Amino acid sequence: MSQQIHSYSELQQQIHQDLRRQHPDWVEPNGNCPTCDSYELRLAELIGLSRSSNAIPTFESSSAMSHAAAA
Repeated sequence: MSQQIHSYSELQQQIHQDLRRQHPDWVEPNGNCPTCDSYELRLAELIGLSRSSNAIPTFESSSAMSHAAAA
């Protein structure tokens, strides 16, 4: 069943979970997933939410990022 996404933070969390579920081979034994991180960063860049080229978005997105996504 599909659930509605209401914020950038929810979208980011859903993508994070789905990438790891669909590609467990990308997840390192320590739980890191550089490939997943790369996809998440690229999405943020594409929608203009990345603060810098080195910034990696996190699940606990600031309210500023959430407001930017709504704009």
